[in-house]
Amino acid sequence: MRFDCENIDLVIDFEPWIWYDVQYRGKALFRKGKGLSMSVKRRDNKNRVLRNGESQRPDGRYAYVYVDANGKQKFLYSWKLENTDKVPQGKRDCISLREKIKMLKKDIDDGIVTHGGEMTVLQLVQKYVGQKTGVRHNTEANYKFVINIIKKEAFGEKRIDKIKLSDAKEWLIKLQSDGRGYSTIHTVRGVVRPAFQMAVDDDLIRKNPFEFMLATVVVNDSVTREAITRKQERDFLEFVKNDKHFCIYYDAIYILFYTGLRISEFVGLVKSDIDFETGKIKVERQLQRKRNMEYIIEDTKTPSGVRYIPMTTEVRECFRRIIEKRKNPKTEPRIDGCAGFLFLDKNDMPMVALHWEKYFQHIVEKYNKIYKVQMPKITPHVCRHTFCSNMAKSGMNPKTLQYIMGHSDIGVTLNTYTHVGYEDAEKEMKRVQEA
Repeated sequence: MRFDCENIDLVIDFEPWIWYDVQYRGKALFRKGKGLSMSVKRRDNKNRVLRNGESQRPDGRYAYVYVDANGKQKFLYSWKLENTDKVPQGKRDCISLREKIKMLKKDIDDGIVTHGGEMTVLQLVQKYVGQKTGVRHNTEANYKFVINIIKKEAFGEKRIDKIKLSDAKEWLIKLQSDGRGYSTIHTVRGVVRPAFQMAVDDDLIRKNPFEFMLATVVVNDSVTREAITRKQERDFLEFVKNDKHFCIYYDAIYILFYTGLRISEFVGLVKSDIDFETGKIKVERQLQRKRNMEYIIEDTKTPSGVRYIPMTTEVRECFRRIIEKRKNPKTEPRIDGCAGFLFLDKNDMPMVALHWEKYFQHIVEKYNKIYKVQMPKITPHVCRHTFCSNMAKSGMNPKTLQYIMGHSDIGVTLNTYTHVGYEDAEKEMKRVQEA
């Protein structure tokens, strides 16, 4: 049985899982539904037979209709039926419809959820972050920071299965063009990449588009925190010691330069942590303050952070003076069961890292207003860098230095916190030759 119509052949077909209306010149010929029915071999404008589910629209674009796992009707579109076709003039090149159909069927066969479960980038990241329970408050703050960035980006509204490798790279490049620093982009990618990996593991997408080296995509414009020289250290400490205003911070700054303590560990010290008899500092906690001004005690950065640091005679005397000069508040502040913090602010609450960051900033600013030879940026963490570098240059055993620094990996001690230059190499060569 055959219609005497141009480009239409009538056949008997059985496709219970799909339905559509067949029309010719605007008039419905029949409707195909469940069970045995009649269908039409349709052809495109090049007289090629279109397969089940394929059609061509009046504007020339091809379409494929299918039903997803939830019973919803979905469509695929392309300006090309086959890969060898050319797209109409003025249209963007694209994957052919039949290639898209092939990819769709492969995803279905492999159990990949179509359309990425209709999940957007923002929804995926929120789901990933929502599963991160019991994290440190700094980590939690980073998660919120990343989510707030993604909320402002059009990229966040894109469906995850639409994100390709080039799209991911272009987005990170855009972030840098918009003024985001390398460290910020590194943080964003550090959350988004595992979120997309979760989508891969959940069979929502086939590949992780963020699996690439970040440094090959965006420029690393971050400023490396370098250790200062021994002369700069001496000049800085001498300036603090003799300044009428900043001299009250001298003992604490000296301790930071000669113990390698993290600033969060330093502000977390209480009087009982300083053992003057044995000459050691007990390090077992960090003091942090959240944005809502809540004080919390956290474990050290890594399990290796729990340690005892030996005190030099000078460090011991600094601690003595600090404890002697410590004011006695009417009510001793207690944070998570800890009391006796060495430094208290004007509200009789423990000082935190931010206090010391500001003190260092003001000291350097005043120094540079007075002297022509400028002092580089110095922070509590620069003190830690400087201590580690000085100990390494002095020949301290790397494993011993690793223990004092509280590093879980000696690679961090050797590669990140030690800074060696030509003069150091020259001295070492002479020492070896003279040995």
